[in-house]
Amino acid sequence: MKILAMNDGDFLSDTLALIDLACDLTGIDDRHRVLLKNVSRRLSVEYPVVLDDGSTTIINAYRFQHCNARGPYKGGVRIAPTVSEAEVAALAMLMSLKSAVLGLPYGGSKGGIVVDARKLSPCEMERLCRGYIRAVFPVIGPANDIPAPDMNLSQDAIGWMLDEYEMLAGRYEPAAITGKPRVIGGSHGRATAVARGGVYIIEEVEQRRNIYYSTYAIQGFGNVGGSLAKILHGMDRTVVAVSDSKGGIFSANGLDIPAVAKHKAETGSVVDFPGADNITNEMLLQLGVDVLVPAAREDQISEKNADQIKAKIILCLANGPINQKASEILSARNILVLPDVLANGGGVAVSYFEWVQGRQGYYWSEEEVARRLKDLMKNALYDVYRMSLELRCDMYTAAYALGVRNIVEAMEARSFG
Repeated sequence: MKILAMNDGDFLSDTLALIDLACDLTGIDDRHRVLLKNVSRRLSVEYPVVLDDGSTTIINAYRFQHCNARGPYKGGVRIAPTVSEAEVAALAMLMSLKSAVLGLPYGGSKGGIVVDARKLSPCEMERLCRGYIRAVFPVIGPANDIPAPDMNLSQDAIGWMLDEYEMLAGRYEPAAITGKPRVIGGSHGRATAVARGGVYIIEEVEQRRNIYYSTYAIQGFGNVGGSLAKILHGMDRTVVAVSDSKGGIFSANGLDIPAVAKHKAETGSVVDFPGADNITNEMLLQLGVDVLVPAAREDQISEKNADQIKAKIILCLANGPINQKASEILSARNILVLPDVLANGGGVAVSYFEWVQGRQGYYWSEEEVARRLKDLMKNALYDVYRMSLELRCDMYTAAYALGVRNIVEAMEARSFG
């Protein structure tokens, strides 16, 4: 078995370091540590996509599966020109940890397609998505590995993927892929699940601390960050700053989020929103708000800028936005970090609900999904809190320790390693 190298990328290096720390704290032996620090399968594929002009391009793509001791692999597919094997491996590991923290019967996986989605027409995107499913079909399925949407993958695209899978399988299989439109077996609440789960976590922290967090800065205004901003706006919380890949905006009195969403839809960015100041993504991270929400990409807060963070709480809705060294600095400054493997778990939680509904052929109401999600997020938060007391560590470290321990318990029950 090849040991994944610490120099395979900063994101992967940070993830492996976190797994090592969690293993040290929970007394995990070397044979299980080796399994946790590797993926069980790496599928690298190349497949053709016909472009609208009649030419053909070859697409590079991946599907990595980390550990299935707790259940079938589960993980999204992201599309970006910068997707790498190291990134996909790290994200697969985080999916295993996240599912374990939430108590879900899943392992972790991840997919990646190396292309700039912004340069594709809708027809080209459909061919890209269908081609990906044909390429990875042998290793996915409702009892094996269940894909879902991630960066630059819309609900429509998931519908195309499901249709392609069902044509290849020769049967209807709504549990094969999650995050799809409700009309073909999707679940209520899936589109806003990550944001809604993050709100439930904040509300539980407020209740436990008997405090109210009113001001928010959100890095990322895509599906996750945009959904969170809309939810907070509807709750009369004050979102003072948001950003996207082109830059950010700030208003001390709060932003009119519906108007910002309209501006982005019309211009392609939140930048230059009337009545707000333009800021950089780096400036947004340093605002003196109650809650800072990294909801964009990994590796946003490191030891290089952790001492400049002024927020009281960091709610990590992106995957891996804070590295371990930064978490130590933030903890020493009494800034509460709610890590990604806990805080952004709403997505895989409602994907699990969708998978269950698809397998049983019975669909739940929006109220039922919301109730189950709130209970699951609340229970996971308290599990992490109890682990932090047991290990005498911060919540960030405790979440990873809990995930590692829960995975290894399943490994031992199956005699893995």
